[in-house]
Amino acid sequence: MDPDRRPRLTPAIADVRRAVRAALPADGLILVALSGGPDSLALAAATAFEAPRAGVKAGAVIVDHGLQQGSADVAAAAAQQARLLGLAPVLVRTVTVGTGGGPESAARDARYAALAAVADELDAAAVLLGHTLDDQAETVLLGLARGSGATSLQGMPAEAGLYHRPLLGIRRSMTEQFCVDSELEVWNDPQNDDEAFTRVRVRHAVLPVLEAELGPGIAEALARTAGQLREDADALDHFAEEMAEDFAEIVEAGIALPVKALAAQPPALRQRLIRFVVASEFHLSLSRAQTLEISRLVTDWHGQKSLDVPGVKVERRGGRIVFHATGVGELTGHDPILEH
Repeated sequence: MDPDRRPRLTPAIADVRRAVRAALPADGLILVALSGGPDSLALAAATAFEAPRAGVKAGAVIVDHGLQQGSADVAAAAAQQARLLGLAPVLVRTVTVGTGGGPESAARDARYAALAAVADELDAAAVLLGHTLDDQAETVLLGLARGSGATSLQGMPAEAGLYHRPLLGIRRSMTEQFCVDSELEVWNDPQNDDEAFTRVRVRHAVLPVLEAELGPGIAEALARTAGQLREDADALDHFAEEMAEDFAEIVEAGIALPVKALAAQPPALRQRLIRFVVASEFHLSLSRAQTLEISRLVTDWHGQKSLDVPGVKVERRGGRIVFHATGVGELTGHDPILEH
């Protein structure tokens, strides 16, 4: 695209710009996570247009995972596009991808670590990610297939701390059309067509079949479901946090919750309260199976011995469920729940 020629305002350009405009923070530096693909490139171009008009400084970060031949050239080309769009600063970070959790998970961990490091280095207010409505639908389907519960079915949040996703209401076809209308040269990641990856199979096989058999609008319906579940989960999490502040008691080397208060709650709230206390006090995440076993100390008590989950010992004692750290350094030295 000629950097001196402004593209005409098409419906795709208008919709993407509008979504970005609504997501911009009031001030500070924002960074676009740019790969060169249509989603992140549309996000970068819309941000470059909207940010100066909102009085916000906008730059870009390109993460080179080093997993494909020529990846450094792809990263350099994306960086050049960002500069031509008017984004500054533009940084390229090369990462080493580990092997833990599978290739997709390892690459994601390396990417987010690099984005967080650059944001910290530049004191950025937010990092914008190019996930679209289609990505959200795929995430919900994957969570459903894994039986991961309501947490996974919530999909990706529009905002999560440093990270903002302005395009969660925009279809992938719209970002592709944005790039065509803007005459932007798009890089198509070959891994996006590699059916060795589960997400690619969902994208190319599962969602099209659902659309064909059940009618159009499946992706939008899945995204709506994610939004509704997130609203419900946020409310339950809020109630659990308030209850923890009211009920949690400091005990030697740990924390306790009263059995009577736990028993009075519906299962969804009781189990959230248990998970919240363990996460807040011991920085550990309980599985559903572990949470249910702890909950049985409340609802199905007949003298069971203590439970040992990694890092925490749980027992019923004197009308309370008591949580103790079992590893050295598990406790923080203060009570984060009662400090809210």
